Amino acid sequence: MTQKNKKFKFAKVVIILLALLIAIPVFTFYSFYNKLNTTSASVEDTYESKYEKVDGITNILLLGTDGREKELAYRSDCMMIATIDSNNKNIKLTSLARDTYVDIPGKGKGKLNAAYFWGKEKLLFQTIEENFEIKLDKFIQVDFDNLMNIVFILGGVEVDIKEHEIDSINEMIPGSYGQCTYSNKGDMKLLTSPGKQIINGYQAIAYTRIRKVDSAIYRDERQREVMLSVINTMKENDFSEYPHLLNTLLPYVSTNLTPQDIINIAFTAYNFKPLTIKQGQFPIIDNVHVKGGKYKNAGWVWLYDLNSRQVLQDFINNDIDMDKHEYLKDNSNVQLNY
Repeated sequence: MTQKNKKFKFAKVVIILLALLIAIPVFTFYSFYNKLNTTSASVEDTYESKYEKVDGITNILLLGTDGREKELAYRSDCMMIATIDSNNKNIKLTSLARDTYVDIPGKGKGKLNAAYFWGKEKLLFQTIEENFEIKLDKFIQVDFDNLMNIVFILGGVEVDIKEHEIDSINEMIPGSYGQCTYSNKGDMKLLTSPGKQIINGYQAIAYTRIRKVDSAIYRDERQREVMLSVINTMKENDFSEYPHLLNTLLPYVSTNLTPQDIINIAFTAYNFKPLTIKQGQFPIIDNVHVKGGKYKNAGWVWLYDLNSRQVLQDFINNDIDMDKHEYLKDNSNVQLNY
């Protein structure tokens, strides 16, 4: 293989991994106009940057925020941990339910997404670490407007629309369309039929916002579906488009990852052959290790089994699939976090 081809293949991995990291805006539902200070990055067409493998486990918190115009503080509406697992050579995506009932350091009990409201990513890192014993110090955040632009730039994403979802999606589309700032968004289009199809930016936002047709857990699944579609879309792009596309997408994200961090993570993932992406969610929604409902002054929350944190930790750190964990076979030790 020529050096030029190696660079192109590596460039592809950079883009695919970046798509994974920036796909978090798929999980943004109500964030308007709030532009965060972003870490600007640029990638040269030649990809001459030095890069090195990242050993062990790297966890990156993917954030979608719930903000309103002129608000100084807002909540993280969606949270997902992207794990780059060099030990087992795979990537994991773990959704954290925003309504999970937790102890927020210095603030008392409340919903997980309130931690971002009170102290942004620093307090959210601390809350996740103290409640779930998962170490985090890297994050990527994208706001609502930027998500729609990103999906348009990518040419849309493919999802499988269910019959019972169509009406709810179409109810959301006018609002999403009105908020969309993409210059070439065209006339508003509603969905007309179920099945696999390519949806645009404002349709994707509408798709990921619905939950009245089922629950927030299914909404998390829709979010991950869009994320994986973004990755698959990137795989199909022509090599020559990657440098320009990468530089087009980077300004839309806010992150404390440096360009070199992204290059190193991408190089690490390049050695995961084949590239495997595993999915998980916490709390574990099985009517045994979780209880949903209104609790005290917190509103509607998920109370979770404290001992089930071991399932989350083993999935991220030891590559044990959640649904195959031994702990879930014995329900005698369930202890909800009242």
